Amino acid sequence: MPLVTTRRGSLVDQVIEQLRTAVQQGEWPVGTRIPTEPELAATLGVGRNTVREAVRAMAHSGLLEVRQGDGTYVRATSEVSGAIRRLCGSELREVLQVRRMLEVEGARLAATRRTDADLAHLRDLHTEREAAQRDARFDDFVRADTEFHLAVVACGHNTLLTELYRGLTEVITASVAATTHPELGPAERIEHRGILTAIANRDPARAAIEAAGFLDQLLVDLPPSEA
Repeated sequence: MPLVTTRRGSLVDQVIEQLRTAVQQGEWPVGTRIPTEPELAATLGVGRNTVREAVRAMAHSGLLEVRQGDGTYVRATSEVSGAIRRLCGSELREVLQVRRMLEVEGARLAATRRTDADLAHLRDLHTEREAAQRDARFDDFVRADTEFHLAVVACGHNTLLTELYRGLTEVITASVAATTHPELGPAERIEHRGILTAIANRDPARAAIEAAGFLDQLLVDLPPSEA
């Protein structure tokens, strides 16, 4: 998305909106450094103080991270995700604990409220996940696994729960990557067929048990350095 010259009015708010849109649309992916203050000021047609105030506000909300002497980096794609990142940081145990809270109830609701279309989508994602795991395609597996869990929560048709979970996308993806071992044998791999079956059978109690089970095991298996 090309940046455009701002209009008069609340210049800081306009700059924030344009920068937020650039982040959300992938112009600047998470982890990349954004243009410098002089570059942004010239592109947007505003003063450096306006850019500095906008960047400061976005850093406060968790979207950007200002690294003194290095530049400003994209930290998250939404304010919700940014807030969660500030709360969880890089603590894998905390991330898994929050996932458990949301995913257990998400699976329970999914088994109660899912539609046939929801179930078909879940099955497709499960097949994609299994194929990526079988073929040791690590990046594809991490993406498919993250999408599967989001789809489970979305099947519950609770908008607030789904959006809260969607805000966790970055940290969930990181937690999947951190707990996935591409070279594990079939007997050691985390399976999600039980979750899928419980949702298909409209069995909320079983779905909750399945959702909790693998996360509980991941928590137990964390090395001391992550505890």
